[in-house]
Parts: sequence; structure tokens; C-alpha cells
Amino acid sequence: MWLYLVALVGLWTLLRWYRERQVVSHLQDKYVFITGCDSGFGNLLARQLDRRGMRVLAACLTEKGAEELRSKTSDRLETVILDVTKTESIVAATQWTKERVGNRGTKNSGYEAPMSIQWIKPLFPLLADICLLGLIEVTLNMLPSVRKARGRVVNVSSVMGRVSLFGGGYCISKYGVEAFSDSLRRELSYFGVKVAIIEPGGFKTAMTRSDTLPSSIKMLWDQASSEVREIYGEKSLASYLTHLKSLDQKCNEDLTLVTDCMEHALTSCHPRTRYSAGWDAKLFYLPLSYLPTFLTDAIFYWMSMKPAKAL
Repeated sequence: MWLYLVALVGLWTLLRWYRERQVVSHLQDKYVFITGCDSGFGNLLARQLDRRGMRVLAACLTEKGAEELRSKTSDRLETVILDVTKTESIVAATQWTKERVGNRGTKNSGYEAPMSIQWIKPLFPLLADICLLGLIEVTLNMLPSVRKARGRVVNVSSVMGRVSLFGGGYCISKYGVEAFSDSLRRELSYFGVKVAIIEPGGFKTAMTRSDTLPSSIKMLWDQASSEVREIYGEKSLASYLTHLKSLDQKCNEDLTLVTDCMEHALTSCHPRTRYSAGWDAKLFYLPLSYLPTFLTDAIFYWMSMKPAKAL
């Protein structure tokens, strides 16, 4: 009995390995539109796909970021300035993309950004605009071209879209990305369009490395109402900052673990529906999301009980 089970699992693993090694033909003729290319995952993915010979349309928030990216890539890569929180900027970028792609359509890669907790109320609209609403609006604007090309949509979510490690707008937006991508995948499957979700664990990006993040958190704490500060207390702020520092120290510096997943989702004939990037995502957060709620809560409570350092 066990021998048959092992053989079945082995055959399934071999079949999956074979399917996932099949690459889309004529990659040099394919266009990929990527947002958030100033730094982090988007920047690395743009350079990675450019080396593969693909025609990359890289959206950057700043002209400085666009210039730096162009200096590190071939002439095939083109850049456009895009602010995903502004409809007019999204419309302009969409038109710019259509002019370059013509009738061939394009593939679309997603966006990722920062974090928050309960008292950081002013960041909620910003996080929703960047992490969720901006992603949705960019995707919907690009959808006619993607549908025409029977291309791909690759959205960047997070393991925090499966299990909420901390309060605030970041996890809420990532849950929204998961829901949007799921419904989009089912709808677009009728048109031959594939939708993939990237769920990274902890990685060192420009946001996590920012020296200004603790001071920004403290500033938002000072702006909170006296009632909120009294309820949570100064120890809560110290504990959160300690938690942030601890997470940053544990973050993986190898961003290629994420961009390799993105590249596979864009270039494989048989992409996965979800990609968990990083061992923490595969071995801790993903299994944690399937545990009974009381066990998950107990683990998070134990993790949060570490002593806070003085501010």
C-alpha cells in the first residue's frame, strides 16, 4: 500500500516538474508591463526579464528611478511615470502602453508596498490606494490589452494576505488583493487569460530598510488622540517598534526568490495559481494559515510577548 502511495506521489511530482519547465515560445516578442520599478521586486524583475530578451514596459514613480533603471538595462526596456493613486496617471500610462504594444496586447505584473497598525489611522487611505485600489485600477485599465493577447496577470500579494500578523491597512489590502485576484482568475479563464498571485514572506526591500520608518511611526503615534495613546500606552509603541526591528533582521535579502516566481508565472506554459516565496512563507506562515484559529492566535500572542526595548 505504502509503495503505491510513494509511486503515485513520485509520478505526480515528476509530471509537475515537466509541465513547469515548459516555457512560452518567442519570449523576445512578448511585452510585459510592470509597476513599482523604482526599487525592490519591480526593479529587479524588470532587469531580470530584460536579460531574458523580453520587451519590458517599466512603470516608475519618479523620473530618477526611471533613469537609473534605463542605465542598467538594454534599449528594449522603456519606462513611464506612473502614480497608481491617481486615475489620470493610470489612464496616461495605459495609453502609452497601447501605443507601444499596438494590436499585440501585453502582460501585466502587479504592485507591492508598506505596513501599518491600529493607531496609524492616517495611513489607511494611502495603503488602500497603493496596495489595493491602485492595483485594481491599473489591472482593469490594462485588461483589454491583456485579454486580446490572452496574456497573464501577476499580482503581488503577501503571506499577510493569508494570515494577519499585525493590525492595520497592509494586511487588509493584501486580503483584498487575494480576493480580487481569485475572482479575476475565474472570470478571465473563459478568455484564456491566466492570473497568478505571488505571496512573499519577509524580504528586505526599500521600505523595510528605511531608516525613517521608526521616526514616521513615532510621529503618527504623537498625532494619535490622547484617548488612543492612553488605551495602548507607550509600551505598545515600544513593543511595535521592537517587533518591526526584529522582522527586519529576519527578512531575506535575496529578492530573486520572489522575482524568480514572477518570471515563472509570466513565462511558463503552465504557471501556478499561487507562489509562496521564501522558506518562512512555505514552512511557517502558509501552514499557520491552515491551523485552527485558537492555535494561530496563541502563537501570535506568544510572539508578541517579547520584551520591548526602551525608546
